[in-house]
Amino acid sequence: MKTIFITGASTGLGKATAKLFAAKGWKVIATMRKPENEKELSLIDNTSVLPLDVTHPDQIADTVKKAIDSGPVDVVFNNAGYGLMGPLESTTDEQLVRQLDTNILGVIRVTQAFIPYFRERKAGLFISTTSIGGLITFPFSSVYHATKWALEGWSESMAFELGKIGVGIKTVSPGGIKTDFLSRSADMSTHPVYQKWVDRLFSGFNEDHFTSAEDIAAVVYEAATDGKDKLRYVAGEDAKALYAQRLQLGDEAFRKQMAQTFLEA
Repeated sequence: MKTIFITGASTGLGKATAKLFAAKGWKVIATMRKPENEKELSLIDNTSVLPLDVTHPDQIADTVKKAIDSGPVDVVFNNAGYGLMGPLESTTDEQLVRQLDTNILGVIRVTQAFIPYFRERKAGLFISTTSIGGLITFPFSSVYHATKWALEGWSESMAFELGKIGVGIKTVSPGGIKTDFLSRSADMSTHPVYQKWVDRLFSGFNEDHFTSAEDIAAVVYEAATDGKDKLRYVAGEDAKALYAQRLQLGDEAFRKQMAQTFLEA
């Protein structure tokens, strides 16, 4: 029986992935900031729930040790993250630090904690949730995009060094997911000068084109089990279409198209 360690498993994609892997016969270690609130995953066979806030290095060390001590770990799914949106001008330093600390430093810390274990085993796979927002950008999400583009570049570089010790790394880049991401997993900065454009941006999103968390989880499962030396998995029809447009049009033409679509419609 293989084991997956998941961060950010309390809701959305993390929870859907935990359920899918458990249903496929894997042992699941589901981690979250408040495991005492989890009423569902803890009832599933071969699933354990552990506390983990990826912004707390001491807790990462503790939880990773508990996971490893409980038996072999095969896959680490770095999924914890959220979106900071709104104009940079009105974003507070506290918001900046929290976004970077969670979305990029949290992934790096958890990965670093597992590397010695995977190196000794000469096996293991890291998968990180990036976003289509790590390959393209939308207006008024600059710091969020900074973290997701950073994750894509970091993962690509890590593939070289991990490959030399028999360890894999992959990214899953979803588009819109049908969860309560905007209300639950988003932080907003607001400024009256920009509000009309921010409102226009959000009115341009069509949730009918979003993908279910279960369908994105299936891509995570594919990445974990297909045995391919492949870095990037673009997930969801909306994400695939947008990324294909960027590659086809080129950076500048695509940027102008996005401005027309979301700010000038």
